[in-house]
Amino acid sequence: MKILLLAGEESGMLYARALKERLVALGHEVRGYQDYGFETADLAVFGFGAVLKKIPFFVRVKRTMERAVDEWRPDSICTIDYPGMNLKLAAYAKGRGVRAVHVVCPQVWAWHQDRIPKIEAALDRLCCFFPFEPSLFRPGFAKFIGHPLAKEFPLEKTGAVRDAGRERKLVAILPGSRGVEIARILPDLLKAADLVENADFVIPAANQMAFGMISNMVSRYKGRAEVKVQLGGARDLLRSADCAAVASGTATLEAALARCPTLLVYRVGRILAAFARRVIKGTKYIGLANIVWQRCGGTGDKPPMDELLQEAFTPEAVAARLNAWLEDDEARKAVEKRLDETVRMLDTEEDPLALIVKELV
Repeated sequence: MKILLLAGEESGMLYARALKERLVALGHEVRGYQDYGFETADLAVFGFGAVLKKIPFFVRVKRTMERAVDEWRPDSICTIDYPGMNLKLAAYAKGRGVRAVHVVCPQVWAWHQDRIPKIEAALDRLCCFFPFEPSLFRPGFAKFIGHPLAKEFPLEKTGAVRDAGRERKLVAILPGSRGVEIARILPDLLKAADLVENADFVIPAANQMAFGMISNMVSRYKGRAEVKVQLGGARDLLRSADCAAVASGTATLEAALARCPTLLVYRVGRILAAFARRVIKGTKYIGLANIVWQRCGGTGDKPPMDELLQEAFTPEAVAARLNAWLEDDEARKAVEKRLDETVRMLDTEEDPLALIVKELV
């Protein structure tokens, strides 16, 4: 079979690479954006202004991939996240008789539930990572397959590798993978690091671009904190860190799965922030672990992950939370317990990737 596998952001590429490996091992031919000259770093654009500047580029992407559907004639198309572009391409392919499967439910539970009929019309099947999502759609259309990351953080191993004998505590800093995120978020995290006592800081850059940008910013920052920058290794770091400050996104879910006490931080431009406040009605949290806890009836009156957003995200506020965890082992253990309860909701007995393969072939 010929399968068109499309993921437009780095987080989606993690699943796409693993899925492609499975499909190729089974003898299927797989193509993606990269086979047509489009790299993830160019596709992953964030913010109204940045998207507007690249409209001609995205028009070219859409036309090229539509032509790929017509000329290569895949048997199935699997789109992963990146709904703005991917759902349009999935709908185009379905209209030409190609089975269309989308992985990662668009966040209709947060805003614009009027998109649900359009999503149902665009796809043959929707594979959901969160247990509360299928009920939003017509019966039989969406399926909870478990979150693939849950299989990579075994319950009996996660949280057991923190070294209580270290002289200094270890704090993970994950400021995002996009340039605009790093520029907005990292400076205040570096300032916060200077307000934290007896701790070392490690930043695992998500990609080569991020590594270069972060390294440059850290080298120019003249603070007193010891900050190391490395390429990759976020999961191992989160397993061993005493606590973390993480920009909103998939990394916060990885932190939750590692049972690492985590402060979620985020900041966007004023226009986007005002737009988000106006349209997002379905949740009061932005952290994925917190949303799962809220939607699936987690116990207690406090979500598993603290959030500092926009104006509330200050160096002083970040340092206060990190210091509280670093100085109080019981406080950290309480957070780990809340995280453990939440992430157990994300696992299933079956292999999520195997379930996706079944939908495609």
